[in-house]
Amino acid sequence: MLPLHRVFITEKGANHAKTGHPWVFEGEVVKILSPASDEPAVPADGSLVNVFSPKERFLGTGYYNSSSKIRVRLISDNANDRFDEAFYRRRVRYALDYRKAVMGADFSACRLIHGEADRFPGLTVDLFEDTLVVECLCLGTSLVKDLILSTLVEFLPEYGVRIGTVYERSEGELCRKEGMEPSVGFRLGLCEREDGHVPITENCVRYDVDFIRGQKTGFFLDQKYNRLAAARLAKGRRVLDCFTHTGAFALNCALAGAEHVTAVDISASAIEQTKKNAALNGLEDRIEFVEADVFELLTELASGAKGRGAYDYIILDPPAFTKSGSTVKDAFRGYKDINLRAMRSLPRGGWLATASCSHFMTAPLFEKMLDEAASDAGVSLRQIEARAASPDHPLLRSVPETDYLKFYLFQVV
Repeated sequence: MLPLHRVFITEKGANHAKTGHPWVFEGEVVKILSPASDEPAVPADGSLVNVFSPKERFLGTGYYNSSSKIRVRLISDNANDRFDEAFYRRRVRYALDYRKAVMGADFSACRLIHGEADRFPGLTVDLFEDTLVVECLCLGTSLVKDLILSTLVEFLPEYGVRIGTVYERSEGELCRKEGMEPSVGFRLGLCEREDGHVPITENCVRYDVDFIRGQKTGFFLDQKYNRLAAARLAKGRRVLDCFTHTGAFALNCALAGAEHVTAVDISASAIEQTKKNAALNGLEDRIEFVEADVFELLTELASGAKGRGAYDYIILDPPAFTKSGSTVKDAFRGYKDINLRAMRSLPRGGWLATASCSHFMTAPLFEKMLDEAASDAGVSLRQIEARAASPDHPLLRSVPETDYLKFYLFQVV
């Protein structure tokens, strides 16, 4: 075992760690001792520490950060691990081999590293053809970030991909909470796509990804196969795609033969990006683009102002309504509001696709919301499918936070 600072935690924290959960919270730390003696000590933020139970059982090694409520993020429970370059290169190889196995021909646009699910705390790396887009929200991981990225660039040609651009977008509130300075810009001297745009193809649909100005890494890859599932119901139907963002659901439905598609978003830039993507696919004449507040539009539809049944298929893919446990009740009301209005807007036999991307809105809670909305709307929901994120965004059953995306398809009867 490496001579690292020793962090002793509560029995509750130890039991949590024994289940495989990688987070030790600030209130679970009892004492910290130096590597060489039993004297109290303070590790450097971002450094590795060994974590022990009250009975001195070794629980794992992880990154320490006194600025974060997550005081230690465990990266290994193997006392024999050596956290050298070879260790991180192995981890990168595991992540790439997994993606190649589960994504197959869809490897060229997928998530290569998904934070804790790949045991790289706080790290997201998305691949868009020849471009890597990175977000790092863990101080310890940030100290080895360049090693991880350079290893990805080195290994990816073996998987049929040559990287010409690496761009980082580590910023925002979570960055501040970790005590980290924002880090935004091109990395490793690779910036072939200086304009911040890269073309990708997903589900035979072409997109322009704006990885500098777009949300998060520029494109939401996690709904890849959910978009296909939604499109299978679209042929011959009048589709309303709410919170369209880059138009992905709308484009998949139009390509699948929808009679008419309306793409709605409150953001003018999102509508412009959707128009651009529609033009890339020759679908601009088959999609109506509406800049509007989805809540207000659904209220109008539910009231019958446009006639009940103006659409026979509604897709709801909103941004996360909650990013903390303290606002779950408000989020429940928000999700119920839009789903209730959508159900009231659809004719009997209509179709509903609905999603939540917040892990705080658990599947049981989301289903409870749907049941209440259906009851208030006076309808029943015939469930077709319950889905999650695409497999390049894996979940660890020991880490509920990785199980964040819920996606349901229903017929309203």
